[in-house]
Amino acid sequence: MKISVIGTGYVGLVSGVCFAQMGNKVTCIDIDEKKIKNLEKGIIPIYEPGLEDMTLENYKKGSLSFSTNSSEAIANSSIAFIAVGTPMGQDGSADLQYVLAVAKTIGQSMKEYMVIVDKSTVPVGTADKVKATIQAELDARGVAIAFDVVSNPEFLKEGAAIQDFLHPDRVVIGAESEKAINVMRELYAPFMKHHDRFIAMDIKSAEMTKYAANAMLATKISFMNEMSQICERVGADINKVRNGIGSDNRIGYSFIYPGCGYGGSCFPKDVQALAKTAKDFGYNPKILDAVEAVNYEQKYVISNKVISRFGENLQGKTFAVWGLSFKPETDDMREASSITIINELTSRGAKVVAYDPKARHEAESHYLRGNEKVSYVDSKYEALKDADALILITEWQEFRSPDFDEMKKLLKNAIFFDGRNQFSKEKVNAYGFEYFQIGVK
Repeated sequence: MKISVIGTGYVGLVSGVCFAQMGNKVTCIDIDEKKIKNLEKGIIPIYEPGLEDMTLENYKKGSLSFSTNSSEAIANSSIAFIAVGTPMGQDGSADLQYVLAVAKTIGQSMKEYMVIVDKSTVPVGTADKVKATIQAELDARGVAIAFDVVSNPEFLKEGAAIQDFLHPDRVVIGAESEKAINVMRELYAPFMKHHDRFIAMDIKSAEMTKYAANAMLATKISFMNEMSQICERVGADINKVRNGIGSDNRIGYSFIYPGCGYGGSCFPKDVQALAKTAKDFGYNPKILDAVEAVNYEQKYVISNKVISRFGENLQGKTFAVWGLSFKPETDDMREASSITIINELTSRGAKVVAYDPKARHEAESHYLRGNEKVSYVDSKYEALKDADALILITEWQEFRSPDFDEMKKLLKNAIFFDGRNQFSKEKVNAYGFEYFQIGVK
């Protein structure tokens, strides 16, 4: 199939590369000329394991191309994926200006029947707006071309996106016509050789599925984080509580790890957007509002522990930070807990020496840019030199088996704040550390 993917961000690039991997002819489109030229050289704008090699491989064999000319690519495609950003507006709603701009271009460029796919995370009712925008452009051209708009939400985990796309646990398709459903079924057939996980439904239900999935996962995280706060106050151990409830197969162990709050491009934005949608339709989403409120407060738990230990005034103190990205195996720092924690500490006079295997550039160039109290190093142990304490924020694999004796030698004080409860308190205490976890008194 000939496919256009408009938008070369996280979702668009992963989708385009994986469709090309299955033998489709894919053109990835972006208005950023520098990004397109870099992609042609195999330089990708994000860190995602396996993506760079697969991009270059498919580009070299001709199944994947890159362009800034959206009109030409769309005119020569039978399927167009809209994968541009939907940033959060000030009121929490998703900003659809880029989605609708692409829809307008599609209406101006298409020559024959097309399936237009909303791959971006969009609110319920977006497909109707995309359809109306395209039809308005066709009417302006004075042409009658049939088309279908489809909702195909993505369920990719950053750090495992290639695996998730090539071996999906489900593919959700919202469509109004059997013709569109059959086109999408054929497109995804190579990804389902062993299990048919193709789920067809109406468009609005498909649009809602993405938001509901992310809201459910965010709810599990915030629930456990709230339990961790109760555990600390009553003297219980959240780690033991997690083992106790996770063994119940109705609950399971996924997304019940306590920590210093969730971040990323999906959960914060999607929870707020879903809550905004509910309010627009006259419903007060109490659970969603609570999920967001708990997460906001949770991002201050670690900094509050540091302040409780060292005092309100942190002038003259230096803290080593391990991990800046919102989760391991990505350089994504959108809504990362590290931003809140570091800004809170430096606002009180502290200096921070940070190490992250992949996210340093993101921090320096954008998320912590201008914070002169933050410096960066190239190894986890270098960050510890003469620091008053260590703060672990992101649970990268290289932090899982550190040399505690070496850590103790490098740190000014053997004090460790663990924002992800990576270790047992008994083990770390045995090395002579003063060890602070979340949800443990």
